[in-house]
Amino acid sequence: MRLADFEGRWRLERVIEDRLGGPARFSGEAAFVPDGIGLVYEERGWLDAPAGRFQAERRYLWREDGQGIVVCFDDGRFFHRIGAEAAHWCEADDYRVRYDFSGWPVWRAVWRVTGPRKDYLMDSVYRR
Repeated sequence: MRLADFEGRWRLERVIEDRLGGPARFSGEAAFVPDGIGLVYEERGWLDAPAGRFQAERRYLWREDGQGIVVCFDDGRFFHRIGAEAAHWCEADDYRVRYDFSGWPVWRAVWRVTGPRKDYLMDSVYRR
């Protein structure tokens, strides 16, 4: 995949199986917007969780580096590299992701997150 393949707006549906906090669903939109260096990823939508319904958003920077696509936090720190599988360690929390582009332009990212206060599976599906 090339970075330019992601540019534009995507419908985003996410199911979260949280073993500690209960199940949740996110429904919204992800936009990949050029910023002169790469793409800014911004998602916005509604999270329906056991505690109620909330507006939710997040932002990352997607960049190409000659070896593929790198995802950074919005402050520029490295998060992970796009591939079949990737991982990120954050203090006591272990983040592991599997990307599936086999049904392109429908694609998914499945995160498994564990730690002292985290234990969830998050399945995100993107559609044009």
